[in-house]
Amino acid sequence: MDSQKLIIKNMSHHCCLKLVKKLFEENEITVDDIGLGEATVSYDPEKVSLNIISGLLEKEGFELIRNKDKQLIEQIKSAVIDLVHHSTFNGMVRNSDYLVEKFNLSYQYISSLFSKEENITLEKYIILQKIEKAKELIHYEELTLSEIAFIMGYSSVQYLSTQFKTVTGVSVSEYKKSPGKYRQSQNGLQE
Repeated sequence: MDSQKLIIKNMSHHCCLKLVKKLFEENEITVDDIGLGEATVSYDPEKVSLNIISGLLEKEGFELIRNKDKQLIEQIKSAVIDLVHHSTFNGMVRNSDYLVEKFNLSYQYISSLFSKEENITLEKYIILQKIEKAKELIHYEELTLSEIAFIMGYSSVQYLSTQFKTVTGVSVSEYKKSPGKYRQSQNGLQE
């Protein structure tokens, strides 16, 4: 049995984990560990190859990433999505500190590689993710804008509101009138 860590593009939500795990298990690929954007798998190389795995993933809208720089980019995206959308301590951690600690690389390196490969700055990508999460929280109507600003790590409601309007083109109050109109998938967040 070969064991390998795979980096998978477009695997950015927790429901994707179940889909990929099921897909692998149906095709005699053992999932040893799975997380956003990655899976460690074991398989019989006489029955399964990376090309077969790649084809299985592509049929479901995912992509197996083999280039090392692109693998790191996908891991960065997954880390940002996890921090912004799934973490309870987003507002207490600086994004740059989180990424530096997670990847044990300088923020300068992470940021410049991301910008080069994605044609968008890492800072802009993080902002887009944060605004999308803010839209979700506003839509639920369970928290005040002050609470959302705090949770998302904004220093003030005004700063969140200004950034919200800059990114979406509408004010928070306009957004509240028809929130579904302005939502995007996490994967689709780019300039």
